[in-house]
Amino acid sequence: MYNFNIMTSLPYIISAVFLLVLICWLIYLETRLKKFFKGSSGKDLESVLVSVKNEMIGVKEKEKEQEERLNSMEGRLKKSIQHVNTVRFNPFEDSGSNQSFAVALLDEKGDGVALSSLYSRDKVGIYAKPIKEYQSEFPLSEEEKAVIKKSKENG
Repeated sequence: MYNFNIMTSLPYIISAVFLLVLICWLIYLETRLKKFFKGSSGKDLESVLVSVKNEMIGVKEKEKEQEERLNSMEGRLKKSIQHVNTVRFNPFEDSGSNQSFAVALLDEKGDGVALSSLYSRDKVGIYAKPIKEYQSEFPLSEEEKAVIKKSKENG
């Protein structure tokens, strides 16, 4: 008859339990992998990964193109007319009405032009003065100064 000794059988029992746990874990992983690969083979998965990689390369190229376009548009936007203001006035106290005007057409940095129109019954005079950083090298009328100041404050 066989004499059962727990001390001599303990390593076998631990090994059997460990083996049972490993088998259960293997079955669990196998079912998860079957769910993951359901309807596709390993070769299909490889082609999907290659396709995703190629799409990512395309997305990165498009992103670079969009960034270059955005930088270009930002540069053009800075140079575009952003501040437009008008002041109407009467240059002659004795006659006329507010038919004369001063207009400022300036970009983000305050560069552009100030246009003035002086209206009288006999003639109309139109004057253009270049503006650089909200200043002009030509003498400005009070109305031109006011319209440029208004553009700077509203900008």
